[in-house]
Amino acid sequence: MPLLAALLLAAACLGLGAAADDAAKPASPIYGVTVPDGFRDWRLIAPALEDAPLDELRAVVGNDLAAKAFRDGTLPFPDGAVLVKLAWHRTRSPDFDTATVPGAATTVQVMVKDELRYPATGGWGFGRFIDGKPVDAGQHETCFACHEARVKERDFVFTRYAR
Repeated sequence: MPLLAALLLAAACLGLGAAADDAAKPASPIYGVTVPDGFRDWRLIAPALEDAPLDELRAVVGNDLAAKAFRDGTLPFPDGAVLVKLAWHRTRSPDFDTATVPGAATTVQVMVKDELRYPATGGWGFGRFIDGKPVDAGQHETCFACHEARVKERDFVFTRYAR
């Protein structure tokens, strides 16, 4: 029995360590959204080009729940769906004159679906990060209004699945 108690205590401590690690991650103001671990291994949902003044290449990736919802055409997205948009300045490829490739990174933007946590914003929490740090609250205050005005009928998601 002492061995079992020691194992349970060790497991509890490991769990608390993980929670402490998440709590230590930079979180967006208002929503408390963080950049998800391992998101670069998630499924590609769609790429995009943003014209001036941003001139960005963008890629949206989603966790398994988000990817399945896109594939199946499920709306609204299920709780637990997470989308991450990576953005880079566009630059001409040094290897192929007609190609545009990612230059310097600009932002990482995150949407987390959680109806209970974010009821006032269509069930979505938002995070916008530059160099791993969240931008100010003023920029986060504009997130939902933009999504609500333009893509309410698609559960507030701009991205369309690239098949």
